Amino acid sequence: MTFVLGRDGDLEAGLSGHLGYYRALDGSRGAMLHVDLDGPHAVLIVGKRGYGKSFTLGVVAEELSRAPGVSPVVIDPMGVFATLAESAGETTVSASVLESPAVTPTSLDPRSWCELLGLSPESGAGGLVWRAAQEAATIEGMCTHVDASDAPGTDRRAAINHLELARSWGVFDDAGVSADDLAGGDVTIVDVSGLDSAPMNAVCRAIAEDLYRARVTGRVQRLPWLLLDEAHTFFTGVADPALRRILTRGRAPGVSLVLATQRPSAVPSVAISQTDLLLSHRLTSRADLEALERAQPTYLRSSLDERMPTAPGEVLVVDDATETVHAGRIRNRETPHGGDSPSASAVSITDERADRH
Repeated sequence: MTFVLGRDGDLEAGLSGHLGYYRALDGSRGAMLHVDLDGPHAVLIVGKRGYGKSFTLGVVAEELSRAPGVSPVVIDPMGVFATLAESAGETTVSASVLESPAVTPTSLDPRSWCELLGLSPESGAGGLVWRAAQEAATIEGMCTHVDASDAPGTDRRAAINHLELARSWGVFDDAGVSADDLAGGDVTIVDVSGLDSAPMNAVCRAIAEDLYRARVTGRVQRLPWLLLDEAHTFFTGVADPALRRILTRGRAPGVSLVLATQRPSAVPSVAISQTDLLLSHRLTSRADLEALERAQPTYLRSSLDERMPTAPGEVLVVDDATETVHAGRIRNRETPHGGDSPSASAVSITDERADRH
């Protein structure tokens, strides 16, 4: 028997992906465990370091790469998901990597530009940026629009200085990636590991906002899936409002969000309460366990104590669609996992071999 997580009703209807297997009380492998890919979902993957949360995110991305009608995008702050593009043999994973990601300035709406630059829309400089973002499609054009206004010089200089700061991040380009470019069937890995927090969050917000808007306006037909590793780093930055919008309003336009974090206590409660699928690897921090207990249904509480995974790869799944809790084990990756920790002993062995030659 195959069980499909996130689906209440006919288990054979619609697209699904192979997530893993049931885990019996004695640890043995049970029936196959699938996850629904047909409709929009908000998924939260948690677990302490080294127990499989990034690995599981990779498994979800692999399955999405084979699902027709979806557009998976992975925001990669650690630079570990490029291996999704290294499929070999008979695997059918199709992925591309954006190593120096740039987004179009028009991916952000005027309010987002003000928030990105830390300017109030009601302030003189903020109002100038707002109007410039409405009129121009490039940062250079926005600066020109501000400079040509009849606003006080101090406001014009402040607005231009803020816009020049955003330009210095190197992540805005009128030929940058947009939702239209991400609307193919391949997995797109957006590698933001080389960016500081502000530009990294700017890229994430622009992509999240543009994907959501593209579905609302009907600009893209495929259903977007946005996957974020180390999600807590985005909820503490300017990407936060765009992610909250998908969590609370993404179901109607068909935008899914998959969040992975080792610190569930560091993400807002809405990121936990709005998820319809929670996949928990091992957690030991009381703050993290309490964060899940506060925001998740009452039927989860006893399971956290009685069925919490203890080994890497094991997972406890809370399925809100069927109001059930499942103990499982994530299947093996078909592509290399780039999130393993380096080993000093492996380096020593390599050095010894080099010395012998």
